[in-house]
Amino acid sequence: MKLSTQEEYGLRCLVQLGREASGSLTIAELAQREGISTPNVAKIMRVLRRGGLVNSTRGQSGGYTLSRAPGEVSIGEVLATLGGRIFDAKFCEQHSGIESMCINLGDCSIRPVLKQLQAAIDQVLGRMTLASLLGSEGQVMLPQAGSRAVTLPVAARH
Repeated sequence: MKLSTQEEYGLRCLVQLGREASGSLTIAELAQREGISTPNVAKIMRVLRRGGLVNSTRGQSGGYTLSRAPGEVSIGEVLATLGGRIFDAKFCEQHSGIESMCINLGDCSIRPVLKQLQAAIDQVLGRMTLASLLGSEGQVMLPQAGSRAVTLPVAARH
């Protein structure tokens, strides 16, 4: 799984909002703190606002605030809002091949693997909240993986 730039930057902006004592930051402040262009931050914050994760206030003392407490915002929800999921049930119906529908719609050996992968990701990211990301790197507590976790080999890059 790779995070898109929008997903990473969106998480970083939410972390900044969660750490802000006043709770409110402008697009310019977020852009400066994270080293992201102002137009990019504006786009990300628009997506987060439409997704119900932040509130915006206009005016001289305006800016963006979290719509809920950091402990109530799951990382899974944030990533789904910013970029979607690895596997969505509609994926098979929205086939991008030359046929109008996937020829494997009735019997697909890949779909169960993708469903199981998405379920595992949802389980981990659903337990993590924005509050768990507000500390330093050494302080972040990740949900413990089950004893069934298997270390996978890293593919060599050519």
